[in-house]
Amino acid sequence: MLDERKALVADIRRFNRFYTRTVGLLDETLTQSAFTLTEARVLFELGHLNRPAASEAAGERGFLAKAFHLEMGPTASDIARQLRVDAAYLTRILRKFASGGLTETRTDPADKRRRILSLTARGEAALSELQAAADRDTARLIENLPDHRLRELGGALCKVGELLGDACESSEVTLRPHRVGDVGWVVERQARLYAEEYGWNIEFEAMLAEIGADFIRNFVPGRDFCWIAERGEEPVGAVFLVHQDDEVAKLRLLHVEASARGLGIGKRLVAECVNQARACGYSRLVLWTNDVLVAARAIYERAGFRLVSQQPHRSFGKDLTGQTWELDL
Repeated sequence: MLDERKALVADIRRFNRFYTRTVGLLDETLTQSAFTLTEARVLFELGHLNRPAASEAAGERGFLAKAFHLEMGPTASDIARQLRVDAAYLTRILRKFASGGLTETRTDPADKRRRILSLTARGEAALSELQAAADRDTARLIENLPDHRLRELGGALCKVGELLGDACESSEVTLRPHRVGDVGWVVERQARLYAEEYGWNIEFEAMLAEIGADFIRNFVPGRDFCWIAERGEEPVGAVFLVHQDDEVAKLRLLHVEASARGLGIGKRLVAECVNQARACGYSRLVLWTNDVLVAARAIYERAGFRLVSQQPHRSFGKDLTGQTWELDL
């Protein structure tokens, strides 16, 4: 594990060199404007800290706001500390902004000693022009990327932020029907997930592959369903609804990625499955699980399922207790 961490450090540094070189186009944009890179960073934070609702909706709220939960706006000392800018240098920047009519100050009503900074209408216009130029250059960076790779890039960027402690703010959770490749993804992710969290061996992956293959081979449109939960265009969970006969359907392969737990995704997936089963006219919905899957069992119970039987078994390299749950529709 230590060697893996050392290798990852090297990979991160290599990527940082590549990213810095590639996104150097931002500096080119700034040389064509009236602002240096540091001035632009200050301008950006001033602009977005004073309209949190709009900027959060666009996924663009400055990190100062997230760090300080500032509702009224930042002070000069807030900016200097968080951007790690020399106080004297920041003072010169703010004087330049003020003399150009870009900023204004006001007294914090909650603390008369605090002087809150914000952009004027002229400052907002300057920020908009700067951002538009940066957007144009960034768009050129991805203009030759095929459409089908855009989603992959967006998901990768979101995942990097998430793993390093900055989750995507614009990542609303959505449910969609499965498409080519999704069943294979479910098999791979669940096999890894249960191996990591419960120590289940490769026998479990074999069972998952069989269930997935049966779903594809025996798929009946309008009777069988698979939903993929996505967050920030990245798959984070899934559930299957499979016909057993005209009256009974099975809920199968529910899972939520560890990174997306606590958001109610499992509950939504089960509710979608139950509602669709009712809409299809099934009279009963059944599922099989194991007693160690405590979180999933709690979701089933809250959705109205009842435990009808359980039996010890030796599977996936573990001694388990299998359970059958049913819901009358």
